[in-house]
Amino acid sequence: MAIKVLVVDDSSFFRRRVSEIINKSPALEVIGTANNGQEAIELVAKLKPDVVTMDIEMPVMDGITAVKHIMATNPLPILMFSSLTHQGASATLDALEAGASDFLPKKFEDIARDKEEAIKLLQQRIQAIASRRVARAFPKFSNREVPVKAKPALSALKKLNEHNLATPANSTREAVAARPVTRKPITASSTNKFFKASGKNYDVLAIGTSTGGPVALQTVLSALPRDFKLPILLIQHMPGTFTKAFADRLNGLCQISVKEASDGDILKPGCAYLAPGGQQMLVDGRAGHGKVRLHAGSEKLNYKPSVDITFASLSKLYGKKVLAVVLTGMGADGREGARMLKEKGAEIWAQDEASCVVYGMPQAVTKAGIATESLALDQVAKRILVELKHE
Repeated sequence: MAIKVLVVDDSSFFRRRVSEIINKSPALEVIGTANNGQEAIELVAKLKPDVVTMDIEMPVMDGITAVKHIMATNPLPILMFSSLTHQGASATLDALEAGASDFLPKKFEDIARDKEEAIKLLQQRIQAIASRRVARAFPKFSNREVPVKAKPALSALKKLNEHNLATPANSTREAVAARPVTRKPITASSTNKFFKASGKNYDVLAIGTSTGGPVALQTVLSALPRDFKLPILLIQHMPGTFTKAFADRLNGLCQISVKEASDGDILKPGCAYLAPGGQQMLVDGRAGHGKVRLHAGSEKLNYKPSVDITFASLSKLYGKKVLAVVLTGMGADGREGARMLKEKGAEIWAQDEASCVVYGMPQAVTKAGIATESLALDQVAKRILVELKHE
């Protein structure tokens, strides 16, 4: 049976264009369209779609307000369309906060090299989020009480082991006002008593994620204490215009510091460095004194940033002293980098299927026998603190 899709946008041209793309796939079927958020709410109740595609800016009722209503009454996966601007980034993060599952740029040429690739990507995203059940009262992004194409990447990883590809690249973006912190972080003494530390020592924590990642990262990072012992590298598949806004938002929600990584940043305990969209993040220097290096990377790579690339860089510098976690996301990015870390003796964990928005990236490392633990999202921070013996 085809996945039933409701398309919501105030532009008749865009509704028609998206509908045509969706209906090209035998696995998908557009069962209705709406031109504003109020119509969307009514049609969701009437037509019972499996997935909704939603614009953000619309008359009568905007997309974010509509998402809140739908998630409170008839929760289902929602894919947002967003403009690749700073304002669009903020609105998209608000939509994810409201309960949307994923987002894509509204200009398809911003997400793909050609028309056919864009068509395939949209179809894949809809199918991926349709496979997940969505609970009523989706956790708020601002709530402190929160419960592949492998060959190009493999080639880049091999080159990374042979050469230092890092080249300085600095960028500046408009700052976003941070939100106040009200959540009390957990400590090792308050964690699940069944967790047990492995006894390993670590110099860095690395977390890779994609679809569902913004909410997942907030869930994990907001539970860490201000005096967290390690520097943290974050790799989230996200456009370059979004990562600055996302890092600033996380910084306002968490006790630890969070920033968009800049070339030359010295890794410090209690600080998380988010890889800038459109660039690859590596680490060089010497163990215990790592430094961020950013470079454009190969155009053949599907992901910028790529979890594989950052993990591979960490395996080269830190070896077994890496704790790596793969969270929700489409595809298999992170599997080969995690394999390289595993070969050096590093510890690899993955999010479990039940708590993922899309069980792709975590499944890849789990099925490959690379991950030693499969954890529910709300247990990840607890497990990290037990492993580090954080009091």
